[in-house]
Amino acid sequence: MSDDITKEQHSKRIHSKKTAVKRQVRIAKSHGIEVKEPHKFAKHHALDCGQPECILCGNPRKIWKEKTIQEKKFDEIPLEE
Repeated sequence: MSDDITKEQHSKRIHSKKTAVKRQVRIAKSHGIEVKEPHKFAKHHALDCGQPECILCGNPRKIWKEKTIQEKKFDEIPLEE
């Protein structure tokens, strides 16, 4: 049997996924995108084409052989000795 803590964690996880899907559906509808299957936004964003080779959606390291934004930010931080 599961305890109360495990049940609460499980319900929070399900709730956060449902709210994320609702948010993406709202974004899609505001941009005029018809939503037939709302659960497809569980792992994809509404305005993302979903193709990793896309110039806008793809990883800059794979497309142009340059560093990502996060890697550039890390390089700017001076290392303390």
